[in-house]
Amino acid sequence: MYIRAMTDHIIDLSEGAAYLSVRNRQLVIKRGEVSASFPLVEIAALVLAHPQVSMSQAVLSGLAEGGAVVVVCDGRRMPCGMLLPLAGNFVQTERMAAQVQSTLPLRKRLWRQLVRAKVRAQGRLLETLHGDDRGLAALAGRVQSGDATNVEAQAARRYWPALFGDPAFRRDPGAEDQNRMLNYGYAVLRGIVARAICAAGLHPSLGLHHHNRYDAFCLASDLMEPYRPLVDRAVAELLAEHAPDAPLNKDIKSVLVGGLTGRVLLEDQQRTLFDVAARCATSLVAAYGGQRKSLLIGEP
Repeated sequence: MYIRAMTDHIIDLSEGAAYLSVRNRQLVIKRGEVSASFPLVEIAALVLAHPQVSMSQAVLSGLAEGGAVVVVCDGRRMPCGMLLPLAGNFVQTERMAAQVQSTLPLRKRLWRQLVRAKVRAQGRLLETLHGDDRGLAALAGRVQSGDATNVEAQAARRYWPALFGDPAFRRDPGAEDQNRMLNYGYAVLRGIVARAICAAGLHPSLGLHHHNRYDAFCLASDLMEPYRPLVDRAVAELLAEHAPDAPLNKDIKSVLVGGLTGRVLLEDQQRTLFDVAARCATSLVAAYGGQRKSLLIGEP
């Protein structure tokens, strides 16, 4: 499955065996006698989901040099690991130092902005799909520094049952229902955001709010929050035609990934998610350096 947004390809290899190699700075994907090629610098993400996908070392190094993220899936075809470029910016050391030295009040203020943006985006999606935002716009205005009163969780309790029209639905990553679709979409989204973070010269594990010692992508988990409704919308649309426990086949994954290739509003312009994620990460660099007080966050 190949999804393209401008020059950013998202390639999901989940249907059948394939051999990957590099020729003339192109990623070559061969299946039997059929092959396809893509410029390495135009690949945003490569998802390795089929157990019979093999490749040369030049593939991994070429993708890393080109700035792509590689997502590895487990036996259930669900993402379980990620490979990111090691050096994404020529002033990386300086920017990581500023990231490490950032103050708690700054991180709390930026997290407040992210939560507000997320809850507002959730409200807009409910308004679009069901004609009622369930009070999320008003709730977003009550987010305090660091989200001290946990408005994010309050919003979730209203959002999920309303989104799917199921009062019993809960966001549970281990559940065998539409949660699997959400898991897959969020994993690709996290990869896109992590790629932007590395390109900006920041470390993806040093978060603003998330700080799980076992999560290597805490900052990506922070910055992706306002864009989760892109995946949520795709899942809601899929449920109009598929059962919640439908297998994650090529068609369903295509819809999930396709939801991430639409346009996002930023500064009165419609931009790709790749562009918006990059601008958001760059604005965070400026916030760490004292040149900005807020993040650039798009509206999905």
